[in-house]
Amino acid sequence: VSTITEKLLTYALGRAVEARDMPAVRHIVRSAAADQYRFSEIVLGIVSSEPFLLKSATGQANTLAQTGDTPR
Repeated sequence: VSTITEKLLTYALGRAVEARDMPAVRHIVRSAAADQYRFSEIVLGIVSSEPFLLKSATGQANTLAQTGDTPR
């Protein structure tokens, strides 16, 4: 379960999972355990994880900076 979580997070982040991401991986796995490790719980854990949310916010800020737009 940890390995598939790491692989999915790697795909979601577009980069390798680093040591600083491991607390999030462990949290996702523990949360999924409460629901018999359902795949949907792992995916929901990834999209609500700090590394993913920070990546998304950083990516949006970089895109806005490049285009000169303001957030909506």
